[in-house]
Amino acid sequence: MRRRAAEYRRPVRRRFSYWIWALFGLFSIAGLVLLVVHHNQHEDRVEQPVLERNTGLDQVAHESLNFTEEILSARSFSRQLAEQMTLAKAYVIIAKEHNNLHLAWELSSNIRNCQLLLSKAAMRGEPVTLEEAEPIIKSLSYLIFRAEDAHYDIATTIMTMKSHIQALEERANAATVQSTVFGQLAAEALPKSLHCLNVKLTADWLRKPSLQELADEKRNSPRLMDNNLYHFCIFSDNVLATSVVVNSTVSNADHPKQLVFHIVTNGINYGTMQAWFLSNDFKGSTIEVQNVEEFSWFNASYAPIVKQLLSADSQAYYIGGYQDNVAPKLRSPKYQSLLNHLRFYIPEIYPQLEKVVFLDDDVVVQKDLTPLFSLDLHGNVNGAVETCLEAFHRYYKYLNFSNTIISSKFDPQACGWAFGMNVFDLIAWKKADVTARYHYWQEQNADGTLWRVGTLPPGLLTFYGLTEPLDRRWHVLGLGYDLNIDNRLIESAAVVHFNGFMKPWLKLAIERYRPLWERYVNRSHPYLQDCVTS
Repeated sequence: MRRRAAEYRRPVRRRFSYWIWALFGLFSIAGLVLLVVHHNQHEDRVEQPVLERNTGLDQVAHESLNFTEEILSARSFSRQLAEQMTLAKAYVIIAKEHNNLHLAWELSSNIRNCQLLLSKAAMRGEPVTLEEAEPIIKSLSYLIFRAEDAHYDIATTIMTMKSHIQALEERANAATVQSTVFGQLAAEALPKSLHCLNVKLTADWLRKPSLQELADEKRNSPRLMDNNLYHFCIFSDNVLATSVVVNSTVSNADHPKQLVFHIVTNGINYGTMQAWFLSNDFKGSTIEVQNVEEFSWFNASYAPIVKQLLSADSQAYYIGGYQDNVAPKLRSPKYQSLLNHLRFYIPEIYPQLEKVVFLDDDVVVQKDLTPLFSLDLHGNVNGAVETCLEAFHRYYKYLNFSNTIISSKFDPQACGWAFGMNVFDLIAWKKADVTARYHYWQEQNADGTLWRVGTLPPGLLTFYGLTEPLDRRWHVLGLGYDLNIDNRLIESAAVVHFNGFMKPWLKLAIERYRPLWERYVNRSHPYLQDCVTS
């Protein structure tokens, strides 16, 4: 009976050994090959001058050994050692799982000896000899036999190893989520130098009545409503970022004194914005700063988005932490900021203007933008650069086409476009009653089933059939996440957009692109110098 059982166990163990080899062998051999290839490349670079001084015979002898082929040769001791080491690694895991720590330690010790021998052979460029390999092969064979003789159940071992893989996947997923959360927090955090600047400017606004008087005087400037000038609007709570947008625009304009900037910020940063733009000259351009909290018409009874953002469900969604499976980026505070949604109310904010260029606060202007005002939009409301060169910028990637409200009215393959640099014809806007269309879609999405968050999905719906495609060079995106944008494309761009988490004012910024933004920061300003040094 024992003999039959033993005879039965041997092929099972053998099959088990083969299964383990199939699972692990490929990775270990590949790793060894890469190690050897790396060594050979390094050795070729370092040893070349020496080889040139050696005799031709020595050089031929040295080059005759290809250790990559040696490690793959079925007849070499290196291959035998590699195979045994792979099998031993598998049994280390199994032995630990069965609490056989002594066997696991012995296997690990021999694995290290094997790795050391292979490494030495690769370094000297000579094959492993019988005298070197025999003691390790015998020792590993004995330990593997002991591991096989432990009668580990194959099915149980397979399930154990599957659980290990599952646990590793869960840890990897958790680490990915944690990394995303940390990246999100870093992107949302206000740098100390920027916070310092805000404090200094707010103090100036409060203790210098002359600034407030100057702001009152400029509020009634006729230039703010003159349609013969070029009007730009920026909605932001970041004074330094807004300053870069304004400075880069006027610096590249042919006639900067004909430019008018309409800035809207929140109550907290209103004094900061006013103090900065009243205390600095931007090549004679006109700059207006308004407080969104003073827009009495922008309330929950008129704007659905205000009502939705103030709801208990919305507050819980954005402020309730990261307990569910919602992507961290979808909880960004920018989605809760009313400033982010003002782009749909431009005619209400500036009722006497006919055409404006909307700029996000994370863009840098590199060319004169005044030609945008003479572009023919062919009766459309929104001039924008399309982003569907890649498939994931089609409508179906932003909207829920399983909902009949969406699928019955929109083409899922329709081309998406970008917010951040847009030309808006406000006469055509009012004629098409675009804001009412926006309100309709916001009300339809009160339960969040048509799209998740953000302004681009409702923008795609609101401006559907009302968007004029612009030349791609007007607006190049991706500098806040894409490391591989073509330099020629960046150089030809009128506007570059740092959309993504890696904003240029953060330490997270992509170093390759940061100079494009920093060249428009006035580092000579005493407040900036004080804040950086402190």
